[in-house]
Amino acid sequence: RLEEFLKKEVDLELSTLPDFEERVIDVSEVEQLMNSINAIPAPCAPVINPQAPNAATGTSLRVCWGLFSDDTVECYQLCYKPVSNERHSDEQAEHTLKVKETYCTITDLLPNTQYEFWVSALNASGISPPSERAVYVTAPSPPTIKNKKIQSCENAALVCWESRDINPVDSYTVEL
Repeated sequence: RLEEFLKKEVDLELSTLPDFEERVIDVSEVEQLMNSINAIPAPCAPVINPQAPNAATGTSLRVCWGLFSDDTVECYQLCYKPVSNERHSDEQAEHTLKVKETYCTITDLLPNTQYEFWVSALNASGISPPSERAVYVTAPSPPTIKNKKIQSCENAALVCWESRDINPVDSYTVEL
């Protein structure tokens, strides 16, 4: 019977035209729900590393940090300011840099000066809480030898110098 039915030509004409209403459907709530399901969470706070040996010059510091989770991170926001013992330390200039890597070399710093650093991670969902703050110190400037005060004899020499740093230097190494 099916074979006979399929051999027949069928003419399907609608006797009346369909009357459709134009409706605008608001799917913004559904879109929001769908986006929230697929959205990545804001990252966790990064962990800033303590200052590494030989990571400083008189005018620069290399700061490193890590992210101990599988969070998706687009970039990092590194903030720093000089450490001050004065009452108005909150008014110190705070600097912010956007960085793609988990390290950054900051230049144009003052010699023999402490700087406080903290970092946050960013992705499409938002910004992480800041890391703990870490204090890094730039290397002191080389001292200036006072040529007019140098004295010597057969078995000894007197060499005088002065520091060009604002903060006191812990020690000096004299090489002959």
